This record gives sequence, structure tokens and C-alpha cells, in this order.
Amino acid sequence: MAPLFLGLDLSTQQLKAVIISEDATVVHESAVHFDNDLPEYKTTNGAIRGPAEGEVTSPVAMWLDAIDLLMERMKKAGIQFGEIAAISGAGQQHGSVYWSASAEGALASLDATLMLKEQLFPKAFSIQRAPIWQDSSTTQDCQALDETIGGQQALADLSGSRAYERFTGPQIAKIRRLEPEAYAATSRISLVSSFIPSLFVGHIAPIEVSDASGMNLMDVLTCKWDDRLLDACGGPELRSKLGPEPVPGGTFLSKISEWWTRRWGFSPECIIAPFTGDNPATVVSLSAPGDALLSLGTSTTLLLSIPPADEPPKRFTTSHLLAHPTTLDAQIAMLCYKNGALAREQVRDKYCERDWERFNQAVQSTPAGNNGYMGLYFPLPEIIPPGIVGSFFYKVVDNKATPVDDIPGDAHPRAILESQFLSIQSRIAAILPPHAPHLHRLVVTGGSSANKTIRQLAADLFGMKVYVSQTKEAAGMGGALLAKYAWWRAARGGTGTFEEMMGGEVVGMQCVAEPNPKVTGVYDGLVSAYQLCEETALKGVE
Repeated sequence: MAPLFLGLDLSTQQLKAVIISEDATVVHESAVHFDNDLPEYKTTNGAIRGPAEGEVTSPVAMWLDAIDLLMERMKKAGIQFGEIAAISGAGQQHGSVYWSASAEGALASLDATLMLKEQLFPKAFSIQRAPIWQDSSTTQDCQALDETIGGQQALADLSGSRAYERFTGPQIAKIRRLEPEAYAATSRISLVSSFIPSLFVGHIAPIEVSDASGMNLMDVLTCKWDDRLLDACGGPELRSKLGPEPVPGGTFLSKISEWWTRRWGFSPECIIAPFTGDNPATVVSLSAPGDALLSLGTSTTLLLSIPPADEPPKRFTTSHLLAHPTTLDAQIAMLCYKNGALAREQVRDKYCERDWERFNQAVQSTPAGNNGYMGLYFPLPEIIPPGIVGSFFYKVVDNKATPVDDIPGDAHPRAILESQFLSIQSRIAAILPPHAPHLHRLVVTGGSSANKTIRQLAADLFGMKVYVSQTKEAAGMGGALLAKYAWWRAARGGTGTFEEMMGGEVVGMQCVAEPNPKVTGVYDGLVSAYQLCEETALKGVE
């Protein structure tokens, strides 16, 4: 019987399953959509807003119901659970789940005749709704954490990021401050990514290293909890609430618990591995060390797998440094921009009659460098550079940027693409450690990755071949590959690297654009001009 590997992805709006064979071929996909399939929870896009300003949570009971419903759908689709050799997956990053003192006993004594929710909820949880990544109600707690550690840069140097409202450390600090009884009643705290494997192993699972680095609680270089961060966010008791030190992806946690073998027919030999965050899982499935991964979705996000180096990569208050899920002495650098597809679509709507074809034609009819016109577009307060909002236009001559009221209408489509990509390019060199090998491939994902014009401009500006993946569910696929990695390592006595398992290849990649060296040279000369425009815009809003 050929082994299968299950990857689960508990995202904001759905719980998705991806099953692959040993050669990484996808053999099954299914999903539960929270709003549509579980309407009794009254979520909007998987979440509930309020009652406090900026508060965004998701019902933990809904996730339990979703797991049972997903299993039912997979069974009806003919999946033989006994053929699944290992399970791993991904969870939306930064979400947190709060277990009660009854949790361990409840997980260990599940009755195979009953569903998960009716056995675990509410008794196993001290808080019934999980704060998720969209929450922005912890500004006070972020400021306090920054001050305690010595400022934003000191915190970024230690944890990989400055304090962010969505990060788990500030979320814990807020609960401790406003709900002390609930905090005292909390015996363990999980991330969404460690909550799911807890159900599979029958006890509360440890947190995985890469997802732990999005908490403001772990030293990003040692991959250990840091007492200064723990004390600042949750007091001396937080270490016991978090459990053991974070564990790498591909670790053998345990074999699946008896509830799953009796209720659904899983093999008792099925291996459970740690789940990671959705961004690290996407890195695992779509890139190898030396690749850049550019997500062109609602936000624009760049992820770089940084191989081990003698000197650690620099940490900045406007970027994130995450531990790598499978290589402890490697990291993932992340640049996240709030104004991605929204800004591109606004330019399309205003100047191209809501038509992507017209947008593409406008880009193609203007040369690289846009005849000296630059435009910076921030309809929402931006993360990079922090807090800036509005549109800013410039005429660049001899590397001097002169503000102008507007630029020609047909210049806007190229201007927004060039400014968004030049912002990224201007920061890549600073992120990479000294003597790091050159990036050789750009993998694009997200809605705009299907646009040939945008892909070609990215290839020319970054000077890299552009690839797309045939995989649409990148986080779920990453989870399935991590499951296979745990199984593969277990068969080898716990040794072997992820790259060895993959043979140095990334599955299902297709080259869709190649750079024109002459055009790349033009863009190399525009990085400093872009930086001048950004600096001028920032001065204008101070």
C-alpha cells in the first residue's frame, strides 16, 4: 500500500485538506468554508469583529466542528484514512488558543462515538474565542513591550520583529491585563498551528519554531523562549503556559491518538508532525534556499529563504525575520506591504476603466523608468514605510526627485508596479547577510501572478527568472510535504534534510518570464531614485 500524506490548512476563512502521494502528486483536495458551511457561528470571512474597537476573533468551537465536517467530506469522497502515513499542516499565523486545566484530561479521553466539539467545548478552553491576525486592539501592550525591551530596534534584534498588534505576545499581555481571571484559568496557550496537532496526538502539542517567531516571545536566533519577553507579556508563569521549547518542522511528535483510529479508521502507525504558520508552509512548498517568493495578493509580501551564514541577517523594524521550519540555523525574511492588490486595482479603475487589458496596454506602451515619472500609492496606512498614507508623484531627472501634482494618466499603471517593486528591491540587499549567494529565482503567487505583463515587469526589475507553481493551495501543500518529511526522517532514524528529501527540486514549477538584461540595468539605476522619492514623501507627511 503506497503511503499518502495529509496537509491541513486552517486559514482565516476555511479549513482545507491536501493529500499527496509519495512523489508529491496531489491526489485529493477538500475544504470547509466557515461562513457558508457553518453559518450558525455568524462569522464574516471567518471572523467576528468587536465588541472592543479593533478586536477580531474566531470561535474555537467552529474550528472543532470544521475538523469533523472535513473528515466526513473526505470519507464520502472515498479517502481511505488508513493509507495516510503522516499528518502535518499550517495555521493562520498569530492566532492563539487558550486551554483550561481540564484540557489535557479531555484530550486524552476522547470517546470515539462523539464529535470533538461535544467533548471539548467549552470545558477544555478558558477563552472561547481565539484572537486572530486581524486583531489590532493591543496598541497599548505593543508600546509597553517596546519600552520594556528597550525600543523597537532592540525588540526586532531579539525577537525578529518589533511589537505588532496581531502578534501573540501583545495579545497575551492584553488578556492578562483586561481578563486576569481568564488568564489565571489558562493552563496552556497554543497557536492555531499547535492547536490542531494537539487534537491528533491527544495532548497539548508544542509550538513549532517558525510560527513561534511570529509571537514576540522567542529569540529568533536561538529558537528558545526568552525570559525577558515572557515576563514582559505574561509574567513568570507564561513559560509554563507555553509549554516546552519550540520544535522544528518535521519532528516526530507522536503517533495518532486512538480516537482517530476508532472513529475514522486512521492507522495507529500514522505519524503526527508539528504544524507551522501559513507563510512558512508556503515557503516550504514553493521555494528552495536562494529563491525569492513574491505574493501578489491583497497585501504584497516578499519571503526570502536565507541559508545559514557566518553572520546573522540584519533585523529591521519594518520587516520580519522568522526561524526556518526545517533548518534551524536558517531564517525566512519577510517584507509585508498592506497596499498590494487594492492599490493596483484602484489605479486600474481610475485610469483604465476597470479593465486589466487596458492597464496592461498602458504598461506596455511606456518604457522602463516611465519617462522619469514615479508614483507612490498608499490608499491604506502602510507598513513599509510605516504609517504613510496618500498618493505622491515625482519627476525624476539626473537622480533628483521633484514633487509634482500629478503625472500623465497613461503613466500611472507602470508607476504603481515600478514603485511597489522598487520598494522591495531597495530593501532586499539590506536584509541578506554579507556574502550571501545571489537570488536566482522569483516565485510569484497570488491573484496578480496570473497577469503576464506584471510577471514580465517583475522579471525585468528584479533581474530574475519568474516562476509560478501549479499548486493553488500552497500552505496545505507545504503541510503535506512537512508530513512526508517527518515520515521520511523517521524511516532514517531521525536524520536527513528537507532538501535531501526533495532532491533539490521544488515540485510543479513553470518558468513564465525571463529578464531582459538591458531593462534590468535601467531598473538597477532607479533604486536610489525611488529611495529619494520615498524619503521626500515621508518628510512631507511628518
